[in-house]
Amino acid sequence: MSARTPVRVERDGAVTTVWLDAPPLNPINTDLREALAGVVADIAADPTVRAVVLAGGERAFAAGADITGLAAMSYPEILEWNARLQRVFTSVAELPQPVVAALRGYALGGGLELALCADYRIAAENAVVGLPEVQLGIMPGSGGTQRLTEIVGRSRAKELMMTGRRVDAGEALELGIVDEVLPAEEVHDRATGYARRLARGPRLAIRAIKQAVDEAAGATSTGLALERTLLAGLFATEDRARGMRSFLEHGPGHAEFE
Repeated sequence: MSARTPVRVERDGAVTTVWLDAPPLNPINTDLREALAGVVADIAADPTVRAVVLAGGERAFAAGADITGLAAMSYPEILEWNARLQRVFTSVAELPQPVVAALRGYALGGGLELALCADYRIAAENAVVGLPEVQLGIMPGSGGTQRLTEIVGRSRAKELMMTGRRVDAGEALELGIVDEVLPAEEVHDRATGYARRLARGPRLAIRAIKQAVDEAAGATSTGLALERTLLAGLFATEDRARGMRSFLEHGPGHAEFE
């Protein structure tokens, strides 16, 4: 029996659905990162795939990084690990096909950063999004500082990341973090339906529109490099050690920083 992969692929005509499939919370860890990298490379090279749906489970799209693994990493280890994760997420954002994210439950930390790589996001009424890394004494490091700022503006991005607060689906819609909010049972069908509509359009024109719009702003290589360097530097701080220790011992939201 083959080992279960944390990323599952389903093909329906010209639409490919990429499922994050490591229940219950789909943690962003090395196994998921590497599996996603392979899947995205295959999709990018396949001209018969005309649109992509990115989906997770009912309880969580992806609830963030594996903190146990992160807490054990040194500065050089996190620098390399995060650089690879940034590259994978960037490869999702740079897919030639349009990507529609279907969000149910939690999309936190790296989970939200991955969803922000999609071109369109459809959220369930029970969705909760946020970048709570500051509560661990660190910061978003997989494109969140760049992509969230592009969507919500500098002041609101700073507020969301500096407080680490969670945002419900209604507020996420108001802020533009998601584009639609529907009952949970309708989210996947709506995402698939929208992807099919895009798949029926002119492939090269849609690809060109995506490329042109993304070049208008987007997460630049300079911004991502700065984010990566700043995150790695925080792994040398006592705040990081205190924040992750508190999370592992007491859960989120209990750390106190001097």
